[in-house]
Amino acid sequence: MTEELALRCQQVVELVTDYLEGTLDPALTARFREHLRQCPHCTQYLDQVRRTIRTLGRVEIEALPVETMAGLLTEFENLRAMQPKPRRWFGRR
Repeated sequence: MTEELALRCQQVVELVTDYLEGTLDPALTARFREHLRQCPHCTQYLDQVRRTIRTLGRVEIEALPVETMAGLLTEFENLRAMQPKPRRWFGRR
């Protein structure tokens, strides 16, 4: 696989849920699996996500108390805020 088509670790992390749900198209699934063959860190991350799903099972959104859902959404927003901003390579704004 050419380097331009290879997925980066961040992309793999973002695609894990879609991969596990089987919603990636065949070409992207192949790229995802190729990355896993070469990256023990992402393979370990995927295994952790699988173990978490097996341990917790499925939680229906409707079954969560409103306070729990609000707390989870706040935490996800906090995580998003901590993500590095993409660099602009051309010009400054």
